[in-house]
Amino acid sequence: MQKISAVALSGLMILMTGARLVFAGTKGEKEAVNIERVKAGIAKLGVGREARVSVKLRDKTKVKGYIREVGADHFVVSDLNSDSSTTVAYADVAQVKGNNLSTGAKTAIVIGIAVGLVILAFVIFTPKT
Repeated sequence: MQKISAVALSGLMILMTGARLVFAGTKGEKEAVNIERVKAGIAKLGVGREARVSVKLRDKTKVKGYIREVGADHFVVSDLNSDSSTTVAYADVAQVKGNNLSTGAKTAIVIGIAVGLVILAFVIFTPKT
């Protein structure tokens, strides 16, 4: 039984190594995937003062503010206080963190608060027997 387990475990390890090699891809492919991921994230956040971001670049610098403009190969981040702008190429981005509540999320929050208030009023004003 131990021999069968050892053979199965070693076979599984060989398969996992092969799977890792398949998913690796070339450096250019990885960069293209990263650029598309960043573009999708920026597009999801949108443009305007509500689209706040913190961008970490490949050279370890950070840019914070809101997304002012989005282009095909870059986007512009404006500082909230000084209103200075920084143009950032998608290829230069290492990490993007941002938040922007969509209309649906805002609506869900308001409905949740309203339901909570109705339940609270029901509990408070229900006659006790």
